[in-house]
Amino acid sequence: MKEADENWGLRKRGMMNEQLFTRTLRFLLVIVGMYGFIVADGSESLKLPEPRTMGGRPLMEVLADRRSSRQFSRKEISLQVLSDMLWAAWGVNRPESGKRTAPSAVNWQEIDIYVSTANGLYRYDAFRHVLVHVSPDDVRGATGTQEFVRDAPINLVFVADYSRMGRVSQRNKDFYSAADAGFISQNVYLYCASAGLATVVRGALDRVELAKKMKLAPEQKIILAQTVGYPID
Repeated sequence: MKEADENWGLRKRGMMNEQLFTRTLRFLLVIVGMYGFIVADGSESLKLPEPRTMGGRPLMEVLADRRSSRQFSRKEISLQVLSDMLWAAWGVNRPESGKRTAPSAVNWQEIDIYVSTANGLYRYDAFRHVLVHVSPDDVRGATGTQEFVRDAPINLVFVADYSRMGRVSQRNKDFYSAADAGFISQNVYLYCASAGLATVVRGALDRVELAKKMKLAPEQKIILAQTVGYPID
């Protein structure tokens, strides 16, 4: 009788553990669905909300308000605003062809946008519209020589992958990747003017040191950086 009671107790504890595991698994799946954390190709990614591609201010008004600012609030930028801005900058606007919101020479699409935040470094994957986690380190301070880059909520880094550009000269790779990064930067400016954000594109940065912190490959070249945040009232 005692042995039967012990066996029943073991079975009961096993059933309770199984139920606890099932509830925990269901809870984690709910969290994944709510916040978009997924694992793909061995790396953690953050799924962005769907970009709001309708509405916004009239183009001529936005052009009138486009400007550079070097004063930024520390207020965080929401995932929705970040999603909208990245799509405007370099998102896929023609899914049937995979073409983007900014032009690129020969459709190389050689520019990658890296997003530096207090919570780490991410790379924007436009085709999945996700942020691919690159590093947990806060590298904002290395994205420029100005003091404001350390505390602004977002620093974008435009990186050219020369391996996508085929057998063209180094001079042409430098020229076209700089032009393509400029198109993307202007899209960021226009979005920020429309959304009430402050921004400034920057070329003064230690590219060698930043590339080390970002763990870039030799064929990846930093072109520009761009700070984004809310203006100081």
